[in-house]
Amino acid sequence: MSQTIAMPTMQAIEITRPGEPDVLKLTSRDIPKPDKGEVLIKVAAAGVNRPDVFQRKGNYAPPPGISDIPGMEVAGELVDGDLDGENPFGLKRGDRVCALIGGGGYAEYAIAPLLQCLPTPKGYSMVEAAALPENFFTVWSNVFDRGQLGQGKRGARESLLVQGGSSGIGVTAIQLAHAFGYRVFVTAGSAEKCTACEQLGAIAINYREQDFVEEVKRHSDGHGVDVILDMVAGDYLPREIEVLADDGRLVVIATLGGGKATIDAGAIMRRRLTVTGSTLRVRPIAFKAAIAQALYEKVWPLLESRRVQPIIHQVFPAADATKAHVLMESSAHIGKIMLTW
Repeated sequence: MSQTIAMPTMQAIEITRPGEPDVLKLTSRDIPKPDKGEVLIKVAAAGVNRPDVFQRKGNYAPPPGISDIPGMEVAGELVDGDLDGENPFGLKRGDRVCALIGGGGYAEYAIAPLLQCLPTPKGYSMVEAAALPENFFTVWSNVFDRGQLGQGKRGARESLLVQGGSSGIGVTAIQLAHAFGYRVFVTAGSAEKCTACEQLGAIAINYREQDFVEEVKRHSDGHGVDVILDMVAGDYLPREIEVLADDGRLVVIATLGGGKATIDAGAIMRRRLTVTGSTLRVRPIAFKAAIAQALYEKVWPLLESRRVQPIIHQVFPAADATKAHVLMESSAHIGKIMLTW
């Protein structure tokens, strides 16, 4: 008589159907098995990000072959997997790591490409380490690689405008640009959020009370701003083109304000502006591996010295993922929302 062998299981948070935060439910799943080039992480903490909300609503499906469980960044113990191939940071079983992943982070175990794993910065808790990958990969890729902050004619005198400065991405962009010596402007929606951004080194503009075009030009003697990191799009786009300095670069990474706008193509040509954008989740492992290497070389020392660090707003038990999503959608937070097991 044949015997069924039970697979080892884990707890996870699944999306039972597209909908509001209450569709997130605690469930039991088989522990996933790493494939070639992948490792298994025993998750201690995971970040909650806006794309998780989009996925929960049915608007942002994971890439083919990626877990349907939400969650794109984790930290924990590397417990299994393929460590025999390319391993730039010399990681081994038992190491504390943080990782950018395509999905599956809201679970007790998660699979990550080895090349997207980094050792946790010295002195960092698992919650702090889990707050790093999504925001730091995104900001590095879009502000410094795609936006080329500091690489224009003005060099070290270049400036950055971040739309949504109090978000996890926003506070990361402020700190990194400020640490490298660039002037940073941000928009935020309350006096409290503006104060928090100013304490990190930004010039904050309350978009509910002030016009960011007027304020940036006033603070820059009419020059404008060299790079914009935009998470709004929609009717912000024509105003951003107006506030860009000649040869400026506008990088769109989200469309919270809508995906369509009418823009002045003539201004783009006359003033040699660049309008670009990107999404990170679907990019190949090699692309993300290059970002991981740059972060380890240029940002990890800043993190370990605490010149730059994650700003964590609230930590929830993983079973309370619904509450975490309610908070995320309220936009009342400043910095990161985290889950722990």
